[in-house]
Amino acid sequence: MIKKYFGTDGIRGKVGSGLMTPEKVLKLGWAVGRVLASQKDATGSNRVVIGKDTRISGYMFESALEAGLSAAGVDVDLLGPMPTPGIAYLTRTLRASAGIVISASHNPFYDNGLKFFSPEGKKLDDEIEYAIEAMFESEMSIVDSSALGKAQRIVDAHGRYVEACKATIPMSVRFNGLKVVLDCSNGATYDIAPKVFAELGAEVIAIGDKPDGLNINLNCGSTHPEQLIARVAIENADLGIAFDGDGDRVLMVDKKGEVVDGDELLYIIARSRLSEGEDIGGVVGTLMTNLGMELAVKDLGLEFARSDVGDRYVLETMNEKGWVIGGESSGHIICIDRTTTGDGIVSALQVMAYLAKEKITLHEAKSGMKKFPQIMINVSLPGHADPMQSAVVQQAVKQAESKLNGRGRVLLRPSGTEPLIRVMVEGEDELLVSQLAKNIATEVEQAAQAA
Repeated sequence: MIKKYFGTDGIRGKVGSGLMTPEKVLKLGWAVGRVLASQKDATGSNRVVIGKDTRISGYMFESALEAGLSAAGVDVDLLGPMPTPGIAYLTRTLRASAGIVISASHNPFYDNGLKFFSPEGKKLDDEIEYAIEAMFESEMSIVDSSALGKAQRIVDAHGRYVEACKATIPMSVRFNGLKVVLDCSNGATYDIAPKVFAELGAEVIAIGDKPDGLNINLNCGSTHPEQLIARVAIENADLGIAFDGDGDRVLMVDKKGEVVDGDELLYIIARSRLSEGEDIGGVVGTLMTNLGMELAVKDLGLEFARSDVGDRYVLETMNEKGWVIGGESSGHIICIDRTTTGDGIVSALQVMAYLAKEKITLHEAKSGMKKFPQIMINVSLPGHADPMQSAVVQQAVKQAESKLNGRGRVLLRPSGTEPLIRVMVEGEDELLVSQLAKNIATEVEQAAQAA
């Protein structure tokens, strides 16, 4: 079955269109409430926690969800602005039947979306998402007035999550003497992240920590690290940390001003776990993970596996393998030995704890991994053409792989959201990689036009 409304990470769209209107979100809240109420006997709970990031439309959708859930007879705990992984954590610890996040992650303020968590703080099962979609398309009804859900605000939500983050590293670890710049992307980490790192002893300079509802992800955060790079240099800081709007992704900047992406951070976390004598089995990346990361992980004596792009698929592969760490180049890193979902603050803490313990710099910690040059070219598709099946394109790919001689990769991947084919080539020689990518992209474009 193909889902009608749910994507790989919940529901997302432009505010005022599609499902992202007050009336549709109200009914979605009702549908979620009805489905969860029918499972009350299994969960033992009939309450949902709602959190949001800092975009202005969050107020509107929070009220709509609260009304819909109440109409279905479900109680609501309101958390206010919270990082997505914090909402997952509180869903679990408050013993709620589900958690809902109002966020569009790294998108601009004019987009918004809904993410859902199970009672265990994980993504909802497909069966529940199908049931919610079916309920959404049925006629809305309201429970008897005596059975309407109630709402309350959890006033200590931030404090609970701050302590949970700190608890993911050893009690003996202190960040005293480290000067850190945090870019909170004017998003959900704006209040919590500075507290976490300051309470662990770091000298914290915060930027992107003044959200106004419109400036979330605006030229800041993990998708725009330029301000962070500049501020690390100005402050002569030891490193910089950038989160995205909802706090589930993280990138870093070292003292030399070099961006340390999700692949490199995942490699450092793997090194950290091994230094503690932990048996992690292997590391999960995605089809887009840099080949240098794969080789570096294998040099550590660990196995490596690739999943499809998307944190849902990373987690599925981790569960299949029985491994505990995985992630994406974007900085969405999952450490299920510490938490249940991708968490920017927790991932940054794992890296920082390793630096503090080993008394090394971020630049030194990533030095064991050499990133291969990686070129990506997007080729637009007219109509419903499928040039990937073209014999000429397949031959171009084989020729490129032959020239890379086992020290590189070629990947052709259709976009999941746009009529595009993404042509990716990586290898040791940047000039060769660039030429091969251009050659394949040209063949893909010509095959698409001829189809």
